[in-house]
Amino acid sequence: MSIVTFVECVLVELTHEDVGAEYVASRLWGNNRTQFIADETGETFEKRCYDKRAGWYETTISRQELREELVDRLTRSNPQSTIPPDGETVDVFDTFSVKPVGQLRRDYPSFL
Repeated sequence: MSIVTFVECVLVELTHEDVGAEYVASRLWGNNRTQFIADETGETFEKRCYDKRAGWYETTISRQELREELVDRLTRSNPQSTIPPDGETVDVFDTFSVKPVGQLRRDYPSFL
């Protein structure tokens, strides 16, 4: 299955089920979390981002923007971050998952 086909399947699930997608990227200062949750029309999506330095912020993006962002993130040749703890280099891979919306909101209540 190609990444584009996978992303299309994810978009269908996001618009027809009560689920959201989450992409977690490791950074020197901690994990960045980006969550995508469909609105009632399925044509726009709530993009919720968490950065330890800035906290939570939210924006609305179109279905096309979400498609492009997911394809971009999931087709990176090396989806990992290098975190140097105490001078050592440790590779931590980014993760992508689809979870129930309630779980996404419950796991990160400080956003609400």
